[in-house]
Amino acid sequence: MVNEEALAWVIRTRDPGFDDWEAFTIWLEGDPARGQAYDALMVQDAELHAIIPADPVTLPRPANDIAQPRRPVWRWAAGGAIAAALVATVSIGMMNRADIYSVTTRPGETRRVALDDGTTIDLNGDTQLRLDRNDARFAALDRGEAAFTVRHDASDPFRVSVGDAVFEDAGTIFNIVHTDKATRIGVSEGKVIYNPQAEAIALPAGRALADDAEGLRVMDVAPAAVASWREGRLVYNNATIRDIGQDIGRSLGIRVMTTASAQAMRFTGTIELDKNPARFFSGAAPLMGLSAVPKDGGWVLKPASSKEGNAPQD
Repeated sequence: MVNEEALAWVIRTRDPGFDDWEAFTIWLEGDPARGQAYDALMVQDAELHAIIPADPVTLPRPANDIAQPRRPVWRWAAGGAIAAALVATVSIGMMNRADIYSVTTRPGETRRVALDDGTTIDLNGDTQLRLDRNDARFAALDRGEAAFTVRHDASDPFRVSVGDAVFEDAGTIFNIVHTDKATRIGVSEGKVIYNPQAEAIALPAGRALADDAEGLRVMDVAPAAVASWREGRLVYNNATIRDIGQDIGRSLGIRVMTTASAQAMRFTGTIELDKNPARFFSGAAPLMGLSAVPKDGGWVLKPASSKEGNAPQD
């Protein structure tokens, strides 16, 4: 059943006119096996050249795979031929293990992955990461937060694909946060190169980069603050409450909403994490100049002195 559903989504998402990504994401998040089945089918088309009609039209590679050599993505104009080829692939029984696989965590859950090359990756809550069984020097962060401790190899740099960006290791420890609205990276050791084939921005230890609604910018960061969630604390320097709320939700596994006026506020300091939300917010909210109110199974953050009735936002 999962393979049949995955096949249907492969066919749909191949269509250049496909735009129902929200429904696709909901389907993926419903069961970790779905992402694995989908990825497995997506890599099967490496062998389709022998059975697809001549002169197919090709499209650019998906943005999240730009760091990894990929097979061409065939336009759905070939229609039934591609569908038939994929059905034939499924009927063979998925005998070939997919090279690309996903590692996911639930909100509030953490996980460590050790790669064959000596690199380790720590995943924070609500995170999805893709890896390649045949290439230990590649990763794609689809959402969430991950800390990378990379074994440096100048002849074979480790690359992380994040949305339409690539971060290339130059011997380092770094942390990346990726949401639908922003990407942030902080470097605590060594150096990372942002988009080495384009902007080629070097980020040495103590530097951070953000790409969000305010644009692309580089700033200082305390090395001890990078991936501090692994030690049970969150360290910030002039961070927005919106970003902090997302970090809290990811680390504690709870839904955190903020009012419009709270989102505009900023905070510098250290917040100690506590898996008990009520106890956590009783100390953390006043520290940030906020009050926290439980609502609809989550928590709403608003300015401590505010009586606003603004609708909270995730």
